[in-house]
Amino acid sequence: MKTGKRFSRPRRIIGGVLLALVLLLIADVVAVIQHKIIGDILLALALLLTADVAAIMLRKINAVVLKAVNREIFLYELILCATLLLFALDLRFCLFTWSRNLVMRAVGWALRIAVILFSAVILFFFGRIAVGSLICTAGPADHALVLGLALEKGEPVPDLLRRLDTAQAYLEEYPEAQLILTGGNADESGRTEAAVMRELLTERGVPEERMILEDQAQTTKENFANTVRMLPADAPIVLISSNYHMDRAARTARNAGFTNILRLPAPSSPLSYGANVMYEIVLEINELTFKR
Repeated sequence: MKTGKRFSRPRRIIGGVLLALVLLLIADVVAVIQHKIIGDILLALALLLTADVAAIMLRKINAVVLKAVNREIFLYELILCATLLLFALDLRFCLFTWSRNLVMRAVGWALRIAVILFSAVILFFFGRIAVGSLICTAGPADHALVLGLALEKGEPVPDLLRRLDTAQAYLEEYPEAQLILTGGNADESGRTEAAVMRELLTERGVPEERMILEDQAQTTKENFANTVRMLPADAPIVLISSNYHMDRAARTARNAGFTNILRLPAPSSPLSYGANVMYEIVLEINELTFKR
């Protein structure tokens, strides 16, 4: 009996150590599997986003207006997508630290840190825009400002039609309100975004006296610079634009002098949402970097 007692404790210790090693091995295997699964998911999402951006932007570039601008934005969008792809590839395959050479590994770590930081900036903007697209503070006001969207071969794009759907619903809810339709960028026939919006709303039965046109603006900043002179700066104004555009639009409106902004985001297509957010990220980074 004494002998059994003497060896029971070491056996328990050895058994505990073996159990701990087995658990650590299982945890390591699970961590590797999870690491690969997360990497695979992020890689798939980055590839889908890149394909979405390419499809949407190639269609925009083939439109009549804003070809040069869209080409430039497309280039920067591809750089953002490439950064996210590198981040996903590094997470999945340790892309930057595969070499055993110390110098190469040091360079790889520097590149990894740069990619992680840039990806964090992209994801920060993506999250801020996504949250901003959910905020709706619309209420009664004398005027609602409908932001235009570039025509494609002279025709309104689906997101512009959704903005008009939202504007029409607002007019029905508030019969005393007027719409300010803003947007230039005329197509080859000379029709501006604002003119097309008025035509479509007139066809839907909206009286012309309930619509005011501003058809000179070429950018979001000009939309507000031109319309702020039409109204008292402290007057409440409902801002109608696509949900992915709302965050930047509201901030631009404040910078132009509007102080009482009520946000009414229009829905957008889920299939093109990611590409449109990337478009907004490029413009936001451009504004922060070049102040334009």
